[in-house]
Amino acid sequence: MTKRLSNNTIANVPAAIPRYDRSAVTPGIVHLGVGAFHRAHQAAYVDACLADGESDWGIVGVSLRSPDTRDALKPQDGLYTLAIRDGAGEQLQVIGSIQSLLVAPEDPGAVLAALTDPRIRIVTLTITEKAYLRAADGSLDSTHPDIVHDLANPGSPKTAHGFLAEALARRRTAGTPPFTALCCDNLPANGATLHRLLIEFAQLRDADDGAGLALASHVTDDVAFPSSMVDRIVPATTDADRARIAQQIGVDDAWPVMTEPFRQWVIEDRFPTGRPAWEKFGVTMVENVGPFEDMKLRLLNGAHSGIAYLGLLSGHATVDRAFADPSIRRFVDRLWAEAIPTLPQDAGLDTSAYTAELADRFSNTALAHRTAQIANDGSQKLPQRIVASALARLEAGLLPEHLSLVVAAWIAACAARGRTLPEAHFTDPLDAALGDLFGRNLPTAETTAAVFDLAGFAKGHRERERLIEFVATHLVHFEQGGPALAFAELGIDGESERDV
Repeated sequence: MTKRLSNNTIANVPAAIPRYDRSAVTPGIVHLGVGAFHRAHQAAYVDACLADGESDWGIVGVSLRSPDTRDALKPQDGLYTLAIRDGAGEQLQVIGSIQSLLVAPEDPGAVLAALTDPRIRIVTLTITEKAYLRAADGSLDSTHPDIVHDLANPGSPKTAHGFLAEALARRRTAGTPPFTALCCDNLPANGATLHRLLIEFAQLRDADDGAGLALASHVTDDVAFPSSMVDRIVPATTDADRARIAQQIGVDDAWPVMTEPFRQWVIEDRFPTGRPAWEKFGVTMVENVGPFEDMKLRLLNGAHSGIAYLGLLSGHATVDRAFADPSIRRFVDRLWAEAIPTLPQDAGLDTSAYTAELADRFSNTALAHRTAQIANDGSQKLPQRIVASALARLEAGLLPEHLSLVVAAWIAACAARGRTLPEAHFTDPLDAALGDLFGRNLPTAETTAAVFDLAGFAKGHRERERLIEFVATHLVHFEQGGPALAFAELGIDGESERDV
């Protein structure tokens, strides 16, 4: 029987292993949403800090929903293999920064105990856009069942909002300084967004318990919420990956993580109770992360969404195959050309170098990043990745022809599930409502407007109707002739020279 990766077997593993005494590490960070991205990104940066002697920044990983990560990594003492892949080969590194793992639904008390531990000075989050439970207008969805539950049961929360609020309340009562809440999700002004949502939650909670606005005021005035921008492509791990890694390291690893060589983390430097010296290992500490965030959301994430939906509709299973399609490649160049003028022009952003680097990353055949994985949760992702840029162009008197096509491609891909795509090929929080809408067989213009209503796209914006018209026109082309017609109507010939 093959042995499992663990503290007892790591000494003989032929890969880079933690260069520090794990037993001497103490916790300093709680991470909510301990998925593959966190393990390829923040946990790897912290691992480097621990190896540099900063032994008080170990990570307590928390899964808010599924026990899968805990079940995979607990028998491995939190250890896992990070496989950094590109066309030149694969480099393996064993990461040891995660000290323990908790599953919130099984024991919310244990999660609250970790969050109130005075040694914890930072709480990081990668819980995905949909877990912030925002209503269509961006405010907290106070009617969501989990929010209603947390307001009624503060001692056994289900949501990130509930855990953060209760932990901050308990720390305040105990005289423990508040932790810094560091959002690492793809949200616009993610720290400010989390701050605003948590204030809204605290106000509801204060109103419920009749204590005035004590907690809301504390969250407003005393807790730091720096914004950050994160970037690393992390495809889903396959059984073939597990088998290959096990053969290379000589022990089983239940959940290795695949990633690319590139990584980026830009953070606003506001940490009242301290932080690791991340800057030693490539993290950029800044006053304002906004311009970096906008560039990443609109150029990388926006292109990723376009590649995903156009790739799915064109029969391409992975990003590199979709990006190798001449029509999609040309479309992405034009998409970038539309999005770049919507970025801050006085922030010193080198968009030419950035898009050239993105093109290399999208072409990485070793990653096999599945288009269906990127396609998930489009209703939550497209507002900041695509819709914001499209509206900015309309406000400036410019056309959003390629940006609006991405929204149409998302609608077409959603409608294609169960027909030309598998039924549950990707998912979205609006799936039930979208299914009902598509079943009504409305005219395309009415369907498009209804989707905008459901998703809250451009709500209240003066250019909303014009954007709907652009999207509806593209959607007609998808319905009549698929991606080929949609590209042709934009004058895209896959064999032509690149625009950018």
